[in-house]
Amino acid sequence: MGLNVKLDTEATERTLVRFIRDYVESAGARGVVLGLSGGLDSAVGATLAVRALGAERVHPFFLPAATSSEADRKDAKRMAEHLGLTLTEHPIDPMTDATHAALGKEPPRQVAQNILPRLRMVLLFAEAQDRGAIVMGTGNKSELLTGYFTKYGDGGVDLQPLGDLYKTQVQELAVHLGVPSKIVDKTPSAGLWEGQTDEDELGMTYDTLDQVLLGIEVDLPFERIAEDAGVPLDEVHRIERLRRATQHKRHMPIVPKLGIRTVGTDWRDPVMGDGPEA
Repeated sequence: MGLNVKLDTEATERTLVRFIRDYVESAGARGVVLGLSGGLDSAVGATLAVRALGAERVHPFFLPAATSSEADRKDAKRMAEHLGLTLTEHPIDPMTDATHAALGKEPPRQVAQNILPRLRMVLLFAEAQDRGAIVMGTGNKSELLTGYFTKYGDGGVDLQPLGDLYKTQVQELAVHLGVPSKIVDKTPSAGLWEGQTDEDELGMTYDTLDQVLLGIEVDLPFERIAEDAGVPLDEVHRIERLRRATQHKRHMPIVPKLGIRTVGTDWRDPVMGDGPEA
């Protein structure tokens, strides 16, 4: 029997709604900007933001590329309407073409795929600054621990309310929040190419991945994790190697220590709440 990843969904909702509200207020921001992709995570993030701030302070954007599907556009629009939000669409193909032209060549596929979320983040931060808002991410713990996000792309945000929830927990929370079943049941995909799915790229289902990650989190023996998750032992080692190899994506740039108090290690100011006045 595997570890239990089930949530107290009501308590989780209360905690995350309070977190979003408190963080936005402590930042002195007027609201949040976020990408609404038509997928599960952004639907849950937008729902929590509306409950925390009210619809008038939540600004969703659909930022399609050539690889984006019409189904995603419809789902993003449907979710915005469900929450009483005004969805703005900004195609990023002109930015992509300009970036490729500046490079002077067509970049390799993996490079091109990482360009897309970085360009999206350029737009989201511009829109946020224009509104006096901050950028809210919708990454989950499964993605963060495996590095399944783009550094300074979808990982480069001001706050990540879902970042301590595994993907299967986000799905559970979505049902509790009343996210439309069409979105809850949708196959997770980053929309990088036609037919692409998260689980194909990760090499296992999110149900299995979350069992493996939780076992690693609570420091179970790898043999026990493999048995509980129903996977070969080398798959547990593969996920742990992936976690370690992507650690750099989960941190700000490392600063070597030369002075008395070094940025990033010694200056530990609170990010929420009232600190001493300047």
